[in-house]
Amino acid sequence: MADLTPLLAFRWSPRAFDPTATLPLAEAASLLEAARWAPSAGNRQPWRFALGHRDDETYKRILVSLPASEQRWARHAAALLLGAHLTAGLADGPGPGGRAAYDLGQAVAHLTVQATALGLYVRQLAAFDAAGLAADLELPAGIRPLVVAAVGRLGDPFGLPEELRRQEIGLRRRHPLAELLLH
Repeated sequence: MADLTPLLAFRWSPRAFDPTATLPLAEAASLLEAARWAPSAGNRQPWRFALGHRDDETYKRILVSLPASEQRWARHAAALLLGAHLTAGLADGPGPGGRAAYDLGQAVAHLTVQATALGLYVRQLAAFDAAGLAADLELPAGIRPLVVAAVGRLGDPFGLPEELRRQEIGLRRRHPLAELLLH
């Protein structure tokens, strides 16, 4: 394997979060600041976030938008973050929302690397009720929810249901680089 910065080499997306850990405001601000400095097409920064800390109203609304199978572990995360992107006037690239969805991905990636630097873990989820959550959070028109991220400190994998525990403690695998290259 090529030499990789530890921030990337040790980044991991667990399901076992410490149910007693909190996300201090300074750490939350640091994560959002990292996202703010992510590159974006034309420096438009078309991302928007809703951050809920455990037991606050935003957290609860994001949590109930997740499938029950994800709620059983996500409820232990210190924070839940909704990542959304602007849709108006940004359809200047491929795919729904043009480059805005790509730019949101960059922002969440930066946030994830910053989390690793702080000793935090992030697990991203694409399966959630985006329309219901947009309505529940009263998001303005032109804001499209795209991802939810659970953020927190690492918890005990033996507190997970058996099938999730096997995945959690199993060997971490990636495709070989040669499989990812196009000719």
